[in-house]
Amino acid sequence: MKEMVPSADKTSSMALKQHDMTWTARIYIFVVILFGLLLVGAQAFNWHSESLIRFACYFLVALFASGLKVSIPGATATLSVNFLFILFGVVELTPAETILMASTIAVVQCFWRAKKHPRYFQVLFSIGSVSIATGITHWTYATVHARHLDLPVCLAIAATTFFLTNTFPVALVIALTEKRRLIRVWQDGYFWTFPYYAGGAAIAWLMSVANRYVGWQTALLVIPVVYLIYRSYSVYLGRLEDEKKHAEEMAALHLRTIEALALAIEAKDHTTHDHLERVQVYAIEIAKELKLGQDDMEALRAASLLHDIGKLAVPEHIISKPGRLTPEEFEKMKIHPVVGAEILERVQFPYPVVPIVHSHHEKWDGSGYPSGLRGEEIPIGARILAAVDCLDALASDRQYRRALPLDEAMKKVSQDSGRGFDPRVVEVLERRYVELEKKAQAKHQKVQLSTEVKISRGEAPGAGFEQAGAGSQGTANQIDFLQSIAAARQEVQALFELAQDLGNSLSLDETLSVLAVRLRRIIPCDSMAIYIRKNDILVPEFVTGDDFRLFSSLEIPVGQGLSGWVAENRKPIINGNPSVEPGYLNDPSKFSKLRSALAVPLEGLNGIVGVLSLYQAEKDSFSKDHLRILLAISSKVALSVENALRYRQAEDSATIDYLTSLPNARSLFLHLDAELARARRMNNPVSVLVCDLDGFKQVNDRFGHLEGNKLLRLVGRGLKDGCREYDYVARMGGDEFVLVLPGLTDDTVERRAERFRKAVIDIGEQVCGAGILDISIGQALFPSDGNDAEELLAEADRRMYKNKNENKLRRAATNQVWKPCEVTAVQ
Repeated sequence: MKEMVPSADKTSSMALKQHDMTWTARIYIFVVILFGLLLVGAQAFNWHSESLIRFACYFLVALFASGLKVSIPGATATLSVNFLFILFGVVELTPAETILMASTIAVVQCFWRAKKHPRYFQVLFSIGSVSIATGITHWTYATVHARHLDLPVCLAIAATTFFLTNTFPVALVIALTEKRRLIRVWQDGYFWTFPYYAGGAAIAWLMSVANRYVGWQTALLVIPVVYLIYRSYSVYLGRLEDEKKHAEEMAALHLRTIEALALAIEAKDHTTHDHLERVQVYAIEIAKELKLGQDDMEALRAASLLHDIGKLAVPEHIISKPGRLTPEEFEKMKIHPVVGAEILERVQFPYPVVPIVHSHHEKWDGSGYPSGLRGEEIPIGARILAAVDCLDALASDRQYRRALPLDEAMKKVSQDSGRGFDPRVVEVLERRYVELEKKAQAKHQKVQLSTEVKISRGEAPGAGFEQAGAGSQGTANQIDFLQSIAAARQEVQALFELAQDLGNSLSLDETLSVLAVRLRRIIPCDSMAIYIRKNDILVPEFVTGDDFRLFSSLEIPVGQGLSGWVAENRKPIINGNPSVEPGYLNDPSKFSKLRSALAVPLEGLNGIVGVLSLYQAEKDSFSKDHLRILLAISSKVALSVENALRYRQAEDSATIDYLTSLPNARSLFLHLDAELARARRMNNPVSVLVCDLDGFKQVNDRFGHLEGNKLLRLVGRGLKDGCREYDYVARMGGDEFVLVLPGLTDDTVERRAERFRKAVIDIGEQVCGAGILDISIGQALFPSDGNDAEELLAEADRRMYKNKNENKLRRAATNQVWKPCEVTAVQ
């Protein structure tokens, strides 16, 4: 008989913990207990027995059978042979006797050989449910027997009734508590036990026949048969349990293999750290909320660890690049989902891992890669993984940026809902990301590979060591000589390839990236930094390897620290201490495991361009040969860096005003055209302000052009500070500035213009010590005042001059006392 016993199965006990129950489940349990106890009480009050001796024998045998129970693999309770005697009692005993025997059996089974004692309400529920099931079965049997049906048919109907009324109450409690479908719970845990009830009905029929033709005492001889059935079934279930454990161990081995592969990815890409583990926690919890099937859940569990395995095919200098990727580098990076899917396809997972890995960079609007899938075409696992992966990446440190606070990262993901990510997934993530973050942190276990361990055993490999110094006489000298020739040839080849690659690009980022990759093949190092001199400060332009975040944050004054000394004295340093760099000193929170440094100056045609520094974890790791190689290439590197800097400066000068560092007129027209095109698509307004300084000529005449230039720089900075992040400020030329303010109305623009005017007046008083500076502003609004850049600028310029004339008249009328006035906007 199925019993809801806490010792029988963990699921059952969990389902019946009071603090986990819903109110619906509690009410249902109370009703079952109430009706069951009322039924037992009514039968006890109307007690009737045809033979107390026969009832006592059957009762004792049934109590003994209560101990013959086995745990069913995959079910939520136990199976006992005592249901056989309840069916037999339905045929041979009165309702009062059968119900009393069934309720007593339920109590005994709750405590006999139980792993832990049940709670009181569990015992009462067992009594109530089995009493109701027995009463309904007795009534059903009496009804069909009264129709003179054959005994086997009556017993089959009774067994079916008892099966349904005994299993459904327990399944309903579990379904209400765990919020699952009743039919699914019943099918998974109980439906397949029906053949045992049918077999019990057959045995009960044989006992009943024996009782009718031989005597009821003979029916007791069936006990040894029942015990043999119990023992054989226990052995069978024991084997099933062993096979289940073996299957679970193989599944665990499979999962550990997946985790080992994930660790290999982490060893390749040092920026992942706990990224994969955190992504798995987030993804699985969201999948549970979205009610994914078991296969999809297992596929997502594996894919969340293995989705970046394709990065093994991406060059390391691209993966670890501390900056934005070039279009060519991004093309190389985009192959990793395809390569990852091809690798995992060979594993032949029993669930769909490959489609998730292949599509985890697809976007909801179809703009992703590699296949451009959109919407529901993307596997649900890939949609979950894409959103979770993006959130964790934004909230984690990367080579090219600092981590965002989790709330800000979530806002960015939410802004991309419906474009990059499935809105359903984002909705769950928005609601639960704080809870999921706590779960991820609680589960996190950092695995550290033993990459820094030094192995003391092992005198030499089979091929021996390469000898760097002079050996003994004879053959050893000849071998060393040949090795030196080979090493020299390899060095020359490596330097030739390096020199060739350095001349292939004028992009500073690409030049330094290629230099780092080539140089690490010649000189082993744990970290590399290339500092560019800007005035009297060394700024890290390219950093890779260990502690790249610390080195990327340094700004080293020339003459200070290791690299600053090299830049000032134009001399190299070998095996210096990296921790003496400014930024490390007097800051206990910054600690580096690097213990030696090799730094050389990069001297170009116009002096020191920068410093190239290599770092190692071991002390005195660099040799004089390493220094020689660096000195041999330093002039070539310096020339390449100098050319790249000039090219960058030329690019900037084409679009940047040299005095104010604001965009110039050429850049303004390009930006304004793009902004107007966007406004047409989005049907948004765009305001264009043309600003001209009043009194600027007097500043130049009284204080000189140097002070005038200083004032222009301050005005440009003041206008920029008064704008939003995405507003645009440009210098048209002379003392004229143009502002592009998308999305603002006339009233908002007028208030903004007043702030600009006040800022300019304050700057004038700060520089000149007198209120001789003001600003005239004219506004034009797209689309009402013009449809293209030229029309808008012309209209704004006309209104600016009108505003300038009004200012002159007002100043003349007030005896040169300047007062702010309204922006000239609409005529």
